[in-house]
Amino acid sequence: MSTVRGARERARIEVTAAIKDEARRMLAAEGAAKLSLRAVARELGMVSSALYRYFPSRDELLTALIVDAYDSVGAAAEQADARAHADGAAPRERWTAVCEAVRAWALDHPHEYALIYGSPVPGYSAPADTIAPASRVGNTLIGIVRAAHSGRGLALPPLPAALRPEAVRMTADFAEGLPPEVTAALVAAWAQLVGLISFELFGQFNRVVEDRAAFFAHAADQLAHAVGLPAV
Repeated sequence: MSTVRGARERARIEVTAAIKDEARRMLAAEGAAKLSLRAVARELGMVSSALYRYFPSRDELLTALIVDAYDSVGAAAEQADARAHADGAAPRERWTAVCEAVRAWALDHPHEYALIYGSPVPGYSAPADTIAPASRVGNTLIGIVRAAHSGRGLALPPLPAALRPEAVRMTADFAEGLPPEVTAALVAAWAQLVGLISFELFGQFNRVVEDRAAFFAHAADQLAHAVGLPAV
């Protein structure tokens, strides 16, 4: 009986992977807004009712693709930080290594990047189970800053008095132990990191920035400075 269950589970894993692979192909060709279970089933030679046993709705399939994308870029960020840390890199170097890894992942996976950081999919609302995967890159950067704060220390960025209550709230929510000044700067740096990559990926740097790798490396280092990480 266990052998039969094992074979069924392997078959389910293989079919699930095939469904998601075809959905990713459709994302690349037509965009998330046009993704449909019927179209995926047709391309795979399945009847729609069979596919519904794996993903009961388009939104559940989209959620699976979104979680996979967040986990993939999150793993890239975490692995880059682990390598840099193992090599004895200072926090600022670890920060830039993570930023470079996120950019490299985006350039290798442009359609998945667009799915998670591009325009919202009409009619889709992400469920709570996307929150943890979506937080992996940010948590990696926060971890680097927290290590610097407990080690060599941070140069506190300026914080307007009017923003302090919001910065205190954000610190309590996801950056406990950091100064509110740093939390506010982290959120701004995260937004700028996504913006830099999006500008490059979506063509906004065309005829503006030619050496994009060098430009990004400089910008990532400036973001590290903005959150208070000391120079190497």
